[in-house]
Amino acid sequence: MPGIQALRVPHQGWRLLRDHGEAVIPDLHSHPDLWGVRPVLFTIGGQPVATYSFFVTLGLVVAVLLYRYNTKDKAVGNNGLYIALAAVVGGVLGSKLPMWIVSYRQILADPLQPAVWLSGRTIVGGIIGGVLAVWLVKRKLGIKQRLGNYLVPSLTAGIFFGRIGCFFAGCCYGVPTSLPWGTNFGDGVLRNPTQLYEAAFVLGLFVFAQLMKDRFAPGELFRLFMITYFGWRFLIEFIRVNPVWMMGLTYYQVVSLGVVIAYVLKGVYRKAASSAGGGS
Repeated sequence: MPGIQALRVPHQGWRLLRDHGEAVIPDLHSHPDLWGVRPVLFTIGGQPVATYSFFVTLGLVVAVLLYRYNTKDKAVGNNGLYIALAAVVGGVLGSKLPMWIVSYRQILADPLQPAVWLSGRTIVGGIIGGVLAVWLVKRKLGIKQRLGNYLVPSLTAGIFFGRIGCFFAGCCYGVPTSLPWGTNFGDGVLRNPTQLYEAAFVLGLFVFAQLMKDRFAPGELFRLFMITYFGWRFLIEFIRVNPVWMMGLTYYQVVSLGVVIAYVLKGVYRKAASSAGGGS
């Protein structure tokens, strides 16, 4: 069990990630008692219900209901349904695809083992997958309506609950710390609870987005969210345990930097196009 061993000896596991750029994905589905603050929330009929899965599911339900609530008076018709479905399906696939790529050896070795398919998700991949899916659906169906502003409260709410699940499961944790709120995830080492840092951050984004969603031009609140959230992810990665990929940066930092640059340039282009149109 190399993954479990690396997690049970976090300093060695961190060096392994830093030195070799290898993704260590432990089989927490088969060994839920080895790691996490509270990996199992409760049992139903003797079957454990994983805390992580519970909060991720709760986040998805809240996100869908919130989107429906925020768009109920916007005359979105079927367009809103198509966009919501695209966001959910694209988000789920996007959150899993990077994990499947990283753990392809485990999948090929035992493709019938549910754990190798279910272990691991990435919020970054989920957001990007959702954005691409919505873009493709809108392009395919010729939808011109821009509802991105109303997706932001749902996105931030979903991320909030997801990070609470991460905290209890003991994934996405930070580097060792001497701060008084350092958290022991099972090995006696106090670490930065980066999951809670992000939960607090996106909770603030949620409040802002829910209050301001109708005060931005169509799509502008979503663009601001993408810049702000991925800018945050770039910074928080410095105290998270992830492999260095290139130029001293992790994979998530490189992707986050690319997203920030893309959406900044998108804003510059829109402003230039608007100015050119206004002056004609």
